Amino acid sequence: MSNSPAPYTEPWLRGTYTVVPAAGRAVLHALDLALDDIRSFTAGLTDAEIHAQPFGLTSVAFHIRHLVGSTDRLLTSAEGHPLNHEQLAALKAEAHGEETLAGLLAMVEAAFLNAAARVRALAAADLETPRGIGRKQLPTSLGGAMIHVADHAQRHTGQIVTTAKLLKAMRSAQA
Repeated sequence: MSNSPAPYTEPWLRGTYTVVPAAGRAVLHALDLALDDIRSFTAGLTDAEIHAQPFGLTSVAFHIRHLVGSTDRLLTSAEGHPLNHEQLAALKAEAHGEETLAGLLAMVEAAFLNAAARVRALAAADLETPRGIGRKQLPTSLGGAMIHVADHAQRHTGQIVTTAKLLKAMRSAQA
């Protein structure tokens, strides 16, 4: 659920991005849904909690940092470009950080805003155009890379939601 006014309508039902071809529109809606869920489910967590690893789970902070970097890296590959030194350095740094929740939310909001512009630019291209992903340049297509941006965002958002719920339940149990 979102912090949006009730009743909440999922992004794909909002009638948005109507000028973007369907595959790109689906990616944009997935990013919007991820952002809605991240904002909603992390609301009320403390800065210490977002860095916690309850029961050995990966922290909320890591998942947000990873979403920021991986979205950029996947779109760079979708655009047909190699990753640069800054992107590779950011990948290595994803496991560590001391950001506040507000800082992390600002990072993911900016990353998704940037991603939306890139998705719009890619959406009208031939989605069957071959692309290589990662250092090994594993084969996919432009469409496959774009759709994976959506899949990947949803996967990590689900982990953020689960960890956030657990943290809140643990807090309640201790009270």
